[in-house]
Amino acid sequence: MSIFRVSRRMEFCDTDMAGIVHFANFFRFMESAECAFLRSRGLGVILDWQGQAMSFPRVSATCDYLTPAKFEDVLDVDVAIERVGNKSITYAFQFSRDGEAIARGKVTSVCCRVNGEGKLESIGIPAGYRHKLEGAA
Repeated sequence: MSIFRVSRRMEFCDTDMAGIVHFANFFRFMESAECAFLRSRGLGVILDWQGQAMSFPRVSATCDYLTPAKFEDVLDVDVAIERVGNKSITYAFQFSRDGEAIARGKVTSVCCRVNGEGKLESIGIPAGYRHKLEGAA
């Protein structure tokens, strides 16, 4: 499957007192890259799909850190679909700076119907959503 890439400059607010990007921010960066990837395919993590309110809450998220990123660094964030199951999607993320690996992570989300009370019920990923998800980059 093809890779989707976004770039992000590390802001001062992303760093700790040592000027190193705080580890928790990588999870925000993965979510932002995932949303950009989905938008590029006409999709989203929260949407009305054929008259049905759907959401893709995260059920797992991991990140391994290889070397520090710092204030003003520009990181490339590559997004790839690792697995599409019946109800879940797992994304793989690679962070790099000028080709140097910085971190890598994974996020798994489950397709859910959102009822009128905001409660979630896991459902199979609709065929049309799956088709767009797995379509051209």
